[in-house]
Amino acid sequence: MCGRFTLALSPEDIASLLRLNRELDAELGLEPRWNVAPSQPVLAAARPEPDAAPEPARFRWGLVPSWAETPAVGYRLINARAETVHEKRSFRDAFRRRRCLIPADGFYEWKRMGRRSRPWLFRPKDAPGFCFAGLWERWTPPGGGETLHTCAILTTEANALMAPIHDRMPVIVAPGDLETWWNAEVGDPELARLL
Repeated sequence: MCGRFTLALSPEDIASLLRLNRELDAELGLEPRWNVAPSQPVLAAARPEPDAAPEPARFRWGLVPSWAETPAVGYRLINARAETVHEKRSFRDAFRRRRCLIPADGFYEWKRMGRRSRPWLFRPKDAPGFCFAGLWERWTPPGGGETLHTCAILTTEANALMAPIHDRMPVIVAPGDLETWWNAEVGDPELARLL
């Protein structure tokens, strides 16, 4: 599970990490954040349409499927399991058509120690940051109104480094695979390699 992360990179480093050929606008909320939590706005890069170039945008963390009656379901849908994302009704359409990248420079996982849990911060050793594999969705209230843009972070089984702390970890997209992740034309066999 990924329930908290950090993003304290400069706007230039974020744009470089996401391979965006533009400056990031200040209204995206680019101030350093050391405890990004579910239901808060997060910066992500996504293609608004399948053939469009990736663009930076703010999404609320907690995916609200387009068919949901209320946005409250988003509080439970902060993560999508990589093993079942293509099957689950809440995520499968976004997985096929609306994938995003969420920049970060660290994430927290909690380790149970007796009756208490202790947070552990994981950061890259040899890079300023990384990108989580994410999904995004547009939700409009059933009677009409303002559209809400939401997202979820994909998780997978923990690797050897993470396993002593937690059994899950976020999916991190390698720098050479960003375009593959964004591309709505890429299907399950190729995406499975990234997960």
